[in-house]
Amino acid sequence: MTRYGMAIDTNRCSACNNCAMTCKVENNLSEGVWWNTARTEGGEYRYTPGGEYPNDLKMTFFTFACQHCDNPACVGACPTGASQKREDGIVIVDASICIGCDSCIAACPYEGVRTHLENPSWCFDFNMGDCAAPTHLANTVEKCTLCSHRIDRGELPACVEICQSQARYFGDLDDPESEVSKLIAERDYDLLLEDQGTGPNVYYLK
Repeated sequence: MTRYGMAIDTNRCSACNNCAMTCKVENNLSEGVWWNTARTEGGEYRYTPGGEYPNDLKMTFFTFACQHCDNPACVGACPTGASQKREDGIVIVDASICIGCDSCIAACPYEGVRTHLENPSWCFDFNMGDCAAPTHLANTVEKCTLCSHRIDRGELPACVEICQSQARYFGDLDDPESEVSKLIAERDYDLLLEDQGTGPNVYYLK
């Protein structure tokens, strides 16, 4: 059985936002919608350190998106079955049966990874990105799919392929010989909101 997940090296990530921009284009996301964002862990504002000058300043970066959990709260909360977990571990939303009730948004402990798409609009009068990317329908909820359309073709998620810092790793977490499994075994890491019992599958390497 395959269980896809990702590791993000916080020592390498520079919050350049290439992954976020590539995700937006690859998936033809509506204006104002981001499935993946870069964040600063440090000061009150982005790209600012926390702590006291001169010896206690600290700043790290990480990217934030759906955690593709082992026990996704969104799936249990969805009344129509639109929120689904594939056999390979990827959590998706089937827009064709989503009624936009936002139950998944309320249930998910990872605030901001889902978007209620009211009236999608684009900068151009033509589609961008991959022709197999998800269709965006009004009054539905959408989120990161780990580029499942690319994975189904044997390709990497677009964010992994574009990362200029080589900070993102993707693969089968149940395969001990995969690169991502070896990194997790060798390195210390954090899991976001692990105490919520969702079993997130995005590992933040220290």
